[in-house]
Amino acid sequence: MATIVSVPKTSSGDAYDILIEHDFAKLKDAIIKLGFSNKRFCIVTDSNVGPLYADKIVEELSSIAKEIKVLTLPAGEENKNLEQVQKVYEFLIENHFDRKDILFALGGGVIGDLTGFAAATYLRGIKFVQIPTTLLSQTDSSIGGKTGVDFNEYKNMVGAFYQPSLVYMNMSVLKTLSARQFASGMAEILKHGLIKDNSYYEWLINNFIEINDLEAEFLEKMIKRSCEIKAEVVSNDPKEQGERAILNFGHTVGHAIEKYMNFKLTHGECVALGMIAACWISYKRGMLDTEEFYEIRDMFLPFRLPLTLEDDADLDRIIEITKSDKKMESGHIKFILLKKPGKAYIDTSVTDDEMRDAVKQLILTDD
Repeated sequence: MATIVSVPKTSSGDAYDILIEHDFAKLKDAIIKLGFSNKRFCIVTDSNVGPLYADKIVEELSSIAKEIKVLTLPAGEENKNLEQVQKVYEFLIENHFDRKDILFALGGGVIGDLTGFAAATYLRGIKFVQIPTTLLSQTDSSIGGKTGVDFNEYKNMVGAFYQPSLVYMNMSVLKTLSARQFASGMAEILKHGLIKDNSYYEWLINNFIEINDLEAEFLEKMIKRSCEIKAEVVSNDPKEQGERAILNFGHTVGHAIEKYMNFKLTHGECVALGMIAACWISYKRGMLDTEEFYEIRDMFLPFRLPLTLEDDADLDRIIEITKSDKKMESGHIKFILLKKPGKAYIDTSVTDDEMRDAVKQLILTDD
């Protein structure tokens, strides 16, 4: 029986379900239930995921589709840009897709964000389905309707809020992920516990061996709870006017590091470093005690996430990059800090000196 997390209707889109399955066998029934039979489907994927799963999706859906086309884009964060969105537009136009047809995003966060943005803007909006294939996209980017692309290497600077009609997760695809990409997803999952549910965070810590061993029972429980947290937050604030910003915990410094490192680190690795920096500021402000800070920092290690940057990292350059982030608000950086584990809040008073001190901790060797 499918594990279902329901996302209610909001100002940015209709209600939809997140289906957590162990294969693709229920995808056809889910599409029929949406009333999408006898329409033309375009599966947008990338050069890594397409060879693994595109044929399987075509096989599952061919009996209910009027026609299925597959568009394969080059893989990688460097391809999350307007040029690739233009390729989607051109493909849809050349193949006569109209507003009643359906897009499918088959891949990780790059494909999900890019395809979602294309769906939001092609013919002023056509329906799309998310089929996320990484842990990061399954528990974070596929949920909540944030779509978009990078612009001149600035993360997600162009985009739209546009909800999918369905998110279909096949947990078995996680077996094809590298350990590094799995760890990248774990950063966002640990974030969910730290910002919203300390008991969940402690459960993750206590079960890191089973999680890293990809034991299905533990993965399903973990993915379900992270989806519930993400769905709750985005439903309360679909267009990030308030509470939803807490999902950016670790992202202010994390995105700056990501750009500074020219995307040599994964998104999750950068977010983990950003969370350590945010926790340091929370600690120095007296909200986390010494034991809490060092436990949070050190528990990234069992999930194969970094604690430090290169010794010669340019602190001032990293801080300068944060000023170009889309999370700036009226000239102030919107920082997410912790009042305590499981309780995040938005702060706009973090100073450059506090940030410099926090980032400096990332280049110290472990003692």
